This record gives sequence, structure tokens and C-alpha cells, in this order.
Amino acid sequence: MQEPAAASSEDHHPGRLPTAVLARIVLVMLLWALCFPLISIGLSMVSPFYFAAARAFVAGGGLLVLAMTLRRPLPSGCRTWALLVGIGITATSLGFFGMFLASQFVSPGFATVIANTQPLIAAVLASLLLGEHLRWRSRVGLLLGFAGIVLMTLPRLLADGGNAYSLGTAYIALAAIGVAVGNILMKRMADRVDPLMAMGWQLVFGGVPLLVAATVLEPLPSALWAPQFLIVLAVLGLLGTALAFYLWFSILQRSSLSRANAFSFLTPVFGVAIGMGFFDEGVSLVEFAGIGLVLLGMQQVTRG
Repeated sequence: MQEPAAASSEDHHPGRLPTAVLARIVLVMLLWALCFPLISIGLSMVSPFYFAAARAFVAGGGLLVLAMTLRRPLPSGCRTWALLVGIGITATSLGFFGMFLASQFVSPGFATVIANTQPLIAAVLASLLLGEHLRWRSRVGLLLGFAGIVLMTLPRLLADGGNAYSLGTAYIALAAIGVAVGNILMKRMADRVDPLMAMGWQLVFGGVPLLVAATVLEPLPSALWAPQFLIVLAVLGLLGTALAFYLWFSILQRSSLSRANAFSFLTPVFGVAIGMGFFDEGVSLVEFAGIGLVLLGMQQVTRG
């Protein structure tokens, strides 16, 4: 159940985040790092818009079934429902659009790195729209994290000549903007709605434009009901999406957005490790230096 009082006190508390919240954050970052590898595997079987829509509906439907089974309260008020639609369009429709199209052009590890520039966008938006003050240490940390991401991505862009990776980077940047705006909207309503209901409905709302695009632009994939694809979809939808979104929303009930988002710099590190281990992605010394800057930036932001 919701704990608005805990959320309020944590938002303004200068000390460390509770261990339970930290554990949730790290788990979310790991789950998000698994998404691009799973998307890459699934795209070898099913076209991107149908895959993206299926991910949204499986995740949203799973959360809503659980919420109704537990008799969680429905969201109330036109403003709340409008925010849920807004989150669905930004975090899910726009976010999934960029992720799934980008995965056709770039490797999973690289995609994970670029997608996690969104904390930089969200930190600026949170400062402007939520009144979350960024201290000098946090600003330095964000700059270090951004510099680390640049170091990690630049060798790949130069090696490719900037063609496919540039297009893929543009799609991922679009996804990052959508997720960043969605995070702002999530934080605005974090203390007024049940997490299961909130994330379930926004995923369903966000899946509708993706399904419309799929029916207009793509033929119905023959592999949509293949056992191999259903396994990938179940893991991506229920663990990488439903569980990750639920945990993330519950984290935003207990922490400021900028503070929680600082740990998003862990996701590229996990993503690169997964790419090296399962997709034979090499990592140069320059990219390792970038990982070091990312970790240093994360530490500075959390201290600030």
C-alpha cells in the first residue's frame, strides 16, 4: 500500500537512502539493463510495433490483474486519469517506440548506455517543474555521468562511420526524452494513487498507440504465438517492464526523482556487462574509462 508520509519525509531528508530503497533501485536498474538484449532477441521473430504493443499490454495487464486481485483502489479524479494517459504516451508509447526501432540499428549494450542519458534530462526538468534543488555536487556528478556516457559511445559512433548508429542513437534519444517526461509526471502523482493501478493503466494506455501503428504499418507476424517468442515476451513484459515499473513508482513515493534517477547510471554498466557476456560486445580502454566516470558521477549525485 501507499506510504505518502514516508515519501514526503524522504524527499527532503538530507541523509542516506534507506537500504530497502537502495536495493529496489539497483534491482530496477538491472531489470532495465536486461530489456535491450531481450528486445534484440524478440525482434528476430516479431516486427517492432507489434512487439512493443505486446510488451505494454502483457505488462499492464499483469499489473492490473494483480491489483484487482489484491483489491487495490482505482485511481480517482480527472487529473489523475489525465496524468496516467500522459505517462502512458510519454514513458510507454514514446519510450517503447524509440527503444524498439533503435534496437534494429545498434547493439544492446550501446542502446542501454544511450537510453540512460534520461537522468540528465529528468534532473533539469525536475529542477524546473518539481522544485528539486540540485546542489553543486549533484550538478558535477551529472556532468561526470554524461561525460562517461560520451566516452562509452563515441568509439562506437566513430567506428561505424556514424550511419546506422547515428539513426539508432536518435531513436534512443527520443525514447530517453519520453521516459524523462514520464518520470516527471510519475513524481507529480506518486503520493495519490496505488502503484499497481498507476503503472498498470499507464502501460495499457501507452500500448494503444503502438497497437494502432502496428496494425497500420506492419503485417500480422506469424511468430507472434511461437513458444520462443512468448517466453521472451513474458520475461520482458512481466519482469523487465511490469515489475520494474512497479518498483520504480514505489521508489518515487519515497525519494526525490533526481536522487533516485542518479542510480540510472548503473544501467549502462549492467548493459555493457550483459553485452560483453552474451552478445560478444568488446569494450575498449576508453569505454572502461567512461564506465569509471559514470560510477563517479553516480556517487557524487547521491552524496549531493
